[in-house]
Amino acid sequence: MRIRSIHQYVAIIAISCITIISHAQSDRAGITDNKPYKILTSGKQITVKSTKNIKNIMVWTASGHRIVEQKAVNASSYTFNINVNEKIFFVMIEYEGSKPYTEKIGI
Repeated sequence: MRIRSIHQYVAIIAISCITIISHAQSDRAGITDNKPYKILTSGKQITVKSTKNIKNIMVWTASGHRIVEQKAVNASSYTFNINVNEKIFFVMIEYEGSKPYTEKIGI
């Protein structure tokens, strides 16, 4: 009798866990991030090409050092060179009247 109740509790816990996990994964399923830009890398040269005019762009290293901060870009493309010996960077692109986009890139 006691083993049967233990099996029932285990079954209830397993079903609950499966339900929670499957629900958590379905939130992003089928959603694509429609970013209005592409980041192209060629060695230490980075180019951001956009479908809209870029307002501001900022680039910093994984250790937190800011290496590019350009305000009032007002162009659909922006190219810069990396002059530090790090491999991981973060890019923040802002457009007029919309949320900023942040992306991690590696070179």
